[in-house]
Amino acid sequence: MDSTLKGTIHRQREAIASTLHEPLAQIAGACMAAWGDRVPLNDVLAGSCRHIPSCGALFVLDAKGIQISDTVSAEGTNPADVGRDRSTRPYMREAVPAWGFLLSDAYVGLVSHRPSLTALHVIRRDGELLGYVGATFNLKDLPVSAKLYEDLPHWLQIKGDPSIRNTVLLQTRIESPMDQNLDQVLSVIEELLVERGMFQGVIHFASSRATLWTVDDPFRYRILDHEALSDPDICLVYPRRAYADEAVIPQASISLVLNALKELRLMDENFYLRSASINVFNGMISLTFSCDGTHYMRYNEFLDKSLAFWVGSGAA
Repeated sequence: MDSTLKGTIHRQREAIASTLHEPLAQIAGACMAAWGDRVPLNDVLAGSCRHIPSCGALFVLDAKGIQISDTVSAEGTNPADVGRDRSTRPYMREAVPAWGFLLSDAYVGLVSHRPSLTALHVIRRDGELLGYVGATFNLKDLPVSAKLYEDLPHWLQIKGDPSIRNTVLLQTRIESPMDQNLDQVLSVIEELLVERGMFQGVIHFASSRATLWTVDDPFRYRILDHEALSDPDICLVYPRRAYADEAVIPQASISLVLNALKELRLMDENFYLRSASINVFNGMISLTFSCDGTHYMRYNEFLDKSLAFWVGSGAA
């Protein structure tokens, strides 16, 4: 099964479409029988709205995309949209498949200002296109049945601010307070990662601080400045926790990763590491360099690269 972001979105859309296709087809058939008279059309929509799961509103359009019914929701009918031209809305710009049902791509609603989508079903009589019945939904109201996707399965490189990239040779690394005591700082961070339940951290070498998350309080981050990171007593604040069995990064590799980060920080006066993050559960390392370029990669890929690789590539 495709566990990527696109694959997960596709499966979720399939699940939503499977629950909406048949109910909308039935409404389209009833609208065909009532075609040409707004009041019976409204009655069809009013009697059907509660049978469409999570539906925000129903409406009927003619073949040109002009609304010919009230907008009907669980709260009642609203005639204000009669005559509204919906032909330029995102869901009307997509081609309806041959089977007559379309689940639009998500868009931001004009009224709700929330991520939304619309399902359309064509209304035909004797092969002639009369119009469409539409059902709108706020994404927050739709159930999520797909499993959470797996993020960053491969090396990802993101270019940064062009104005920074273009002037990188004009800047020089200035030693930060963290740089002056880097060995001790990294030893403290290693202790927090291996022995004190820290599972994710962002090390800001240039601004001499670290942001960390712990298994005891995973929904809140904590910021330690260089003075706290330079004092091994800070470890006493965090209770001892066994290194997680679920961690992707082996315990023995933590020191190797931190030592490699130190080398990248000090490797060159123009191209150098500004910040880095580590997450032991997904095994990912991120690196942001002085050129503002950022790399995301698995820890083993990171450790496989020598210092010469980064100096040669200019960390671009």
